[in-house]
Amino acid sequence: MADMRTLFDDLIRSQIGLWNLADARLQEELGTSVGVYDTLRAIAATDPARVQDLADRLLVTVGGMSKAVDRVEAQGLCIRRANPGDRRSSIIELTPAGKELLARANTILDRALADAVGAVLSPAESAELQRSLAKLRDVAVPAPASARR
Repeated sequence: MADMRTLFDDLIRSQIGLWNLADARLQEELGTSVGVYDTLRAIAATDPARVQDLADRLLVTVGGMSKAVDRVEAQGLCIRRANPGDRRSSIIELTPAGKELLARANTILDRALADAVGAVLSPAESAELQRSLAKLRDVAVPAPASARR
């Protein structure tokens, strides 16, 4: 049996290291951050994208997500429009500039992560790691607030 504290440390340190690698690459090539990238990806993957939905997806607070959307919106990468189903919330959509930045960032990160992860894991090992992490995420991540209502 694996030492669970060591496993935990390895997971956290690996995540931080990959985050830092990705952030450095995005800063260098696009002048943006992983935080902006993560927000753009979440908006693109969530339909409709309300702040609550994005917060649930990224496991952050609604306040933190709202500030992240404010920053991305200030850069012209997304817009908020009235939510026709609930006037108290807005729907967030990527602008053409946001879609373009996301596509360019995807290409950069695909290359950077293939170099970093591919250097130490075979394709089969990468696939197994992804399956294992998905299982862990399903157990460790609480149901989104919107699902608990």
